Amino acid sequence: MNGHGQEGHESDGPAEITTDPQPRPYPTRAERRRAEPAWHRQDEPPIGLGGATFSLSLLLTAAGAVVPGVAFLAAGRRRLGTALLTLTLLGLGVLIWLATAGQRTALHLAVSPDALMLLGLALPVLALIWAVIVVSGYGAVRPLRSNPRQRGISAAVVSLLCLAVVLPTVVASRYAFVQHDLISTVFAVDKQSATTPDDVSAADPWAGQARVNLLLLGGDGAVGREGVRTDTVILASIDTESGDTVLFSLPRNLENLPFPPGPLREVYPDGFEVGGGEALLNAVYGTVPAVYPDILGPTDDLGADALKLGVGEALGLNVDYYMLVNLEGFRQLAGALGGVDVNINSWIPIGGVDSLGQRPDDYLEPGPDRHLNGFETLWFARGRYGSSDYDRMARQRCVVNAVIDQADPVTVLSQYQELAATTKDILSTDIPQDLLPAFVDLSLRIKDARTSSVVFDNSVITPAYADYDLIRETVRQALEPPDPSPEPSSSGSTTSPSATSAPPTEDPAQTSAPPTAQSLESSCAYDRVAAEAALEQGKPPTRR
Repeated sequence: MNGHGQEGHESDGPAEITTDPQPRPYPTRAERRRAEPAWHRQDEPPIGLGGATFSLSLLLTAAGAVVPGVAFLAAGRRRLGTALLTLTLLGLGVLIWLATAGQRTALHLAVSPDALMLLGLALPVLALIWAVIVVSGYGAVRPLRSNPRQRGISAAVVSLLCLAVVLPTVVASRYAFVQHDLISTVFAVDKQSATTPDDVSAADPWAGQARVNLLLLGGDGAVGREGVRTDTVILASIDTESGDTVLFSLPRNLENLPFPPGPLREVYPDGFEVGGGEALLNAVYGTVPAVYPDILGPTDDLGADALKLGVGEALGLNVDYYMLVNLEGFRQLAGALGGVDVNINSWIPIGGVDSLGQRPDDYLEPGPDRHLNGFETLWFARGRYGSSDYDRMARQRCVVNAVIDQADPVTVLSQYQELAATTKDILSTDIPQDLLPAFVDLSLRIKDARTSSVVFDNSVITPAYADYDLIRETVRQALEPPDPSPEPSSSGSTTSPSATSAPPTEDPAQTSAPPTAQSLESSCAYDRVAAEAALEQGKPPTRR
């Protein structure tokens, strides 16, 4: 019995040893999850996800790249997935709002240097985070087993997805910095002007001001010309409430421009004249700074200030700000936009000098909705051989109107860097940087408002002996509120024909009735009779 007991004891010994297992070097997965803090625990992934098919894992990764959070939700990491998805939907909602109801806010941000700088810095960080989310999302849903070919394909797909989310974000960041450079350069905060309004509140710059008057200058500084001549002088008077705008065009050969009481009147008591019969409007910009460089005190553009004072006195208005565009650079601007479509009612010369008897190199053919490239657009606005300054003035207004109306958002975005660089080179202004949001609001009103024009051509005035009282009376009547009682001869926003359609008289200065404003759309319309008559006559002779 003892022997039997001994046998039992010997057989039980090893059994007791096996019930005491050796400690494992690593904890099990369940033990690790139990040891995690409660806030760090994630829901268990669905059974079998690790064995997801290769195609499904790539599909979920792509979905997670488009909508961050989707891949993590599919992997069972609900808290992380829900957080990312919520942030994505919030961001998408903000973008949709900015593109629709919040367009005004978006435009304000687009002219704020601080906001643009912040956006330019934040977007690359966002791109990096987005790429990490794409890679991590694939890691959460990738199959447990894959062959080398599948791993190679996965790496390529994930890399392409990262590139697809990073590249547009980096490009947007670049655009933000380009816009910041444009705003900071053209509308610099340290610019000086002798004629801008004082004590203007950026929060409400138009308080108590019925109209803001903006002088638009086209400077032709082409090769072979000394200095810049402002051959285009247009004053835009804008109603600050409705956005209704009247454009007043003065001819470049207007003489003896008057000045208001002050330093310029003291040196030009009878209006602008420099001797030798040189008294033309287009010479003011270059002559005043050359002859009297310090006459108005500290200023960055004395020529523009002199024109603001003189044009304001001639029209009987206070000119608030100016914008000068170099017409030579306008070719680049129109080209970057892909050209413009305009109606051509006569043969428009490309080149040519009347005074030298030098014929044009070519002509632009008459026709409706002619598509012009940058070079052709420049000559449509500049060409004068065989025609008059007044014809050119009318075409310049049509070009400006066409550029505003036809600037396609897709083209603007795709060519934005070139457009911004071109604009920075050809545009100068004294509009303060802190007033840009107010001008953005004004531009939104102008977009849906009426635009009319008054042209002071030789059917209205004699440029050499201009009747400035008549000019001021014309301006006053053009800016009067419209008569509430309708007239049988007019309808809608189109007013009666302007001076451009009136027959010339022998002594236009004696015209009894001032011209009325004309719809800009009608003045740039296609004249089929005139165009067909020009085509029937044939193309005029050229140098070739």
